[in-house]
Amino acid sequence: QVQLVESGGGLVQAGGSLRLSCAASGSIFNGYTMGWYRQAPGKQRELVATVTTGFYKYYVESVKGRFTISRDNAKNTVFLQMNSLKPEDTAVYYCNQVRNPVSWGQGTQVTVSS
Repeated sequence: QVQLVESGGGLVQAGGSLRLSCAASGSIFNGYTMGWYRQAPGKQRELVATVTTGFYKYYVESVKGRFTISRDNAKNTVFLQMNSLKPEDTAVYYCNQVRNPVSWGQGTQVTVSS
């Protein structure tokens, strides 16, 4: 069964930190570059960070130096460590493949108060 389950979101004050986790079924995860996406109210979903199977990482400019993506290939899990959070980081966060995204999970809400 194709499945993505995100967790770890919450309400945090500006400057705070959160660590998101995404458990993926093996058919989605194994051998694929994985990414974290986010969708703020009224905006399109955007790609925030990616990690290849060889652990090469990419970040969108707005999160560089604050977010860190990682993956545990043994556990089919992707993480997003978010530090120095800003109100503009408020969004629902999703994980998925990068090249050919599959059915989206429910996401996890991140709300950053000023």
